[in-house]
Amino acid sequence: MLVRLLYASRAAEALTPEAVDGILAVSRKDNPALGITGLLCYSGDIFMQVLEGGRDAVSQLYNAISHDPRHRDVVLLDYEEITERRFAGWTMGQVNLARVNPSILLKYSERPVLDPYAVSGKVSIALLEELIATASIVSRPC
Repeated sequence: MLVRLLYASRAAEALTPEAVDGILAVSRKDNPALGITGLLCYSGDIFMQVLEGGRDAVSQLYNAISHDPRHRDVVLLDYEEITERRFAGWTMGQVNLARVNPSILLKYSERPVLDPYAVSGKVSIALLEELIATASIVSRPC
């Protein structure tokens, strides 16, 4: 059974490019064996990540993330059973929202900043789908 899980968190410490690269490197190394695909968005100290794959694998990964001391304020934004993946092209894609046209963010929120804590999970999924449509995702494909 395939599921999609979307969560938000804040970095417990200052978020550096090296820290993000480290997260992505581990994801890209480990996710293929787990059958997990997804996308990581970040801006400032906020992360928003979607994970897709088997229910057990996604649940175990989310539980590990929620207990990881590098994250705080971990919030589950959306979870659903799915018939197909929307983010199948990436072992873990990335979007640095500082490099995205602010009008895309403004389309989905009150201000042109990433704040998944202030919008619904469905709105956040719509934002991610728009980022795919506008080719804002950087990554090596699966």
